Amino acid sequence: MNGKTATPEIKSIKDFMVFIRGELKPKGKILTPFNVISAPVMLLGVILIAYRMVKGLSSITNLSQEFPWGVWIGFDVMTGVAFAGGAYVLTFVVYILRSEKYHSIIRATVLNGFLAYVFYAGALVVDLGRPWHIFNPIIGNKFGLSSVLFLVAWHFLLYMIAEFIEISPALAEWLGWKMIRRILRALTLGAVIFGITLSTLHQSGLGALFMMARGKIHPLWYTQFIPILFFISSIFAGLSLVIFEGTISHRVFSDQLDHEYHTKYNDILVGLAKGCACTMLAYFFLKVLIFMHGQHWPYIHTPWGYWYLVEVIGLVLIPCFLFLRGAIDRNLTVIRVAAVLTMVGIIINRLNYTIIAFKWYVPLPVHYVPHWMEIETTLAIIFAEIWVFRWIINRMPIMRHPPEWAIEQEEQIVR
Repeated sequence: MNGKTATPEIKSIKDFMVFIRGELKPKGKILTPFNVISAPVMLLGVILIAYRMVKGLSSITNLSQEFPWGVWIGFDVMTGVAFAGGAYVLTFVVYILRSEKYHSIIRATVLNGFLAYVFYAGALVVDLGRPWHIFNPIIGNKFGLSSVLFLVAWHFLLYMIAEFIEISPALAEWLGWKMIRRILRALTLGAVIFGITLSTLHQSGLGALFMMARGKIHPLWYTQFIPILFFISSIFAGLSLVIFEGTISHRVFSDQLDHEYHTKYNDILVGLAKGCACTMLAYFFLKVLIFMHGQHWPYIHTPWGYWYLVEVIGLVLIPCFLFLRGAIDRNLTVIRVAAVLTMVGIIINRLNYTIIAFKWYVPLPVHYVPHWMEIETTLAIIFAEIWVFRWIINRMPIMRHPPEWAIEQEEQIVR
């Protein structure tokens, strides 16, 4: 990582306000292609969300009593949480297995995971019919202890706190808070262990939500092993996003990265590809066993069977082979293609459970199809997350070296 981060001299509230005002100013060009495209989308998204809050869900969605979960749950929450899985996988590898190989990307990965949960929790609030009841599971008002949603709600909250603690040393370094940084650093390992435990539970917990929908989900997708499938798939979903996002960040923020990072980057991608290949192979064999045990052969020669094969063969087995081939040949292009295919497969898989194969017996004319305003709002949320991610990367030591005093603190901890 490049250079040393300048430490601000904040000695008073006035200094703090001056510093914050300076950091709020744009850094770099304003009229970029990404800004020109994303800014209007976000502005329209804000208007639509405000309109939805005033007029209700039916004003901008095609949701109904028959189809209460739409694209905001299927994509924003179910898919987004799976893509955030890279944070718990890499924190386990770096902090528990003590693998320094991936240490240079851990902060960006955790930041991405934290922002994913924050923004997708926000999308969940927009999706609720009565969003002011969002605090009920937290404060203990009218919740059921046996409810899977209660479990998921608490896990979401606690995991966001754990991830904030994990990334907070970078915040303290940005603000020059030496003592607070030392305290937060001491909490990191505990937060990591807590976060990994929570993440594994709620990744499978999201799958467990669909256990109650037996009869509504096509037999090719419904199984008692949905929670396990969700958990395993979150591993290669998260690692694929790390490859995809890292490839873009590697180019966009290259001025913050030093020669050593560039040298190790290829090895990091190859290692991530191996992790994806191993977990995808395990996932594929589990899918085959479920298919054989369920005796689903009669479904395979139907349109739903062909769609199922597209997901399992085209977007699991083939990317798995590409990851393996790319790792053996150290071909980064093949690895990146495999990562994109895997991400597409995860999106389709989660949408199959929530939208496409949900109530598959309902005729298409009366089946739920997202309203254009739902899709626009989703795009606005994704763009907003990218804007916040970019703002933080340009100011805090996420990809570049921390300040000298923070490095000295780390050396004292090691001693």
